[in-house]
Amino acid sequence: MRGRFAPSPSGRLHLGNAYTALLSWLQVRAAGGQFLLRIEDLDSARCRGEYLDSLRRDLEYLGLYWDEEPIFQSRRQQAYREAFAALERQGLTYPCFCSRSEISRAASAPHGPADDGPRYPGTCAALSRDQVRERALERMPATRFRAVPGSTDFVDEVQGRRLEDVRSQVGDFVIRKNDSVASYQFAVVIDDAYSRISHVLRGADLVSSTARQIQLYRALRLSPPRFAHVGLVVSVEGARLAKREGAFSVSQLRSLGIEARRIVGLLGKWAGIHDGTPISAVELVSSFALERLPREPVRTNEEQVRAHLDLAPM
Repeated sequence: MRGRFAPSPSGRLHLGNAYTALLSWLQVRAAGGQFLLRIEDLDSARCRGEYLDSLRRDLEYLGLYWDEEPIFQSRRQQAYREAFAALERQGLTYPCFCSRSEISRAASAPHGPADDGPRYPGTCAALSRDQVRERALERMPATRFRAVPGSTDFVDEVQGRRLEDVRSQVGDFVIRKNDSVASYQFAVVIDDAYSRISHVLRGADLVSSTARQIQLYRALRLSPPRFAHVGLVVSVEGARLAKREGAFSVSQLRSLGIEARRIVGLLGKWAGIHDGTPISAVELVSSFALERLPREPVRTNEEQVRAHLDLAPM
């Protein structure tokens, strides 16, 4: 088994991120496999070196060591270009000059998955070469993948069987943005295949991305990994934890001298595999079981975290 944690160094690691990192690490360690770290730093405007340094220290502090040198997406541009070319040769891509606002205004664009905005109505799917040349004089195009019609079927090891019709729900989707940077959906497929990742455990917010990624794997004649999507850690009101939430920042807890075993114990409690008492990540390996992990969101707040970690109330 080969698994990975793939954070973006655009903010501090909060407890929600640490939760999925721990579960991915436990899955791999319980199977005696290799755990990899990938840095998703394609968004150069948001990614910062200080966050990367903090991320490494936080993972080491929690005992989540990795087995190979980290991979940086920003250094893999050639691999993305080669994969783009392979799809282009098959006629599976086309340039798209539409802005998000134009797509939103299209009468035939019902809303798609939250992570990708409105469904793309196929406005640029049949442009002639002359039309492409003319529009390229005014705007750099993005590149879209021609989604396969019909349902994409896969079994999620936590959420169960999933069916999604990418063509009707999402439409043709972007694999390269108009600044020539690979999209998340595309880069993650190329990188997981390159790293021979066999199992992906990540947050349930990404389950809607899986069908698109499976279509890319198949188009590139690559074998997709097995997927498991666990419930997110959210506020009591149901809002996702944000990286700016200082109270849930691992680095802040580390700076306060909180023992890592306390944090791991809390994460294990949220996962339903531990009673919440202090424990190390290594000691938790024997308790890991996919079938025990929550499918639904884990709800918490700052007060509950402070009480569990014996921090003074605000």
